[in-house]
Amino acid sequence: MQEETPLVEFHLDPSSVVAPYLQIVQQVKQYLSLGFLRSGDQLPSVREVVARLTINPNTVQKAYHDLEMQGLIKSRPGRGLFVQPILTGPSVATYQHFQQQLADWFYEAYDAGLDRDRIEALITTTHYQVTVQRTEGSA
Repeated sequence: MQEETPLVEFHLDPSSVVAPYLQIVQQVKQYLSLGFLRSGDQLPSVREVVARLTINPNTVQKAYHDLEMQGLIKSRPGRGLFVQPILTGPSVATYQHFQQQLADWFYEAYDAGLDRDRIEALITTTHYQVTVQRTEGSA
């Protein structure tokens, strides 16, 4: 019997200052915002996530509890955890277009000698500058 490919695949960055449960919460939110998770999709069980990531079950349970409290997922006893209906956004194709452009940019940045910290700093400062400019432009 062939194992099913999970709809989402969580990963943890051990060097991150973000707590593991928050990394899972952030990843679910990212999958939702990118359209990779939709209303009615089932999340991996706590047991599946624990087996894949080799982490404490309480960590996964805490992440799922936070997501449920935010109204993003709903537990159906005996069936699992499912994504709640959410507002729609841009299409998956739109996200894929920008993801490819961003991936190309990342390759260029790494080839130019930028490391992860410098790339994150550049993204953060540029995002801030664009946000300020857009806000001032609409005022």
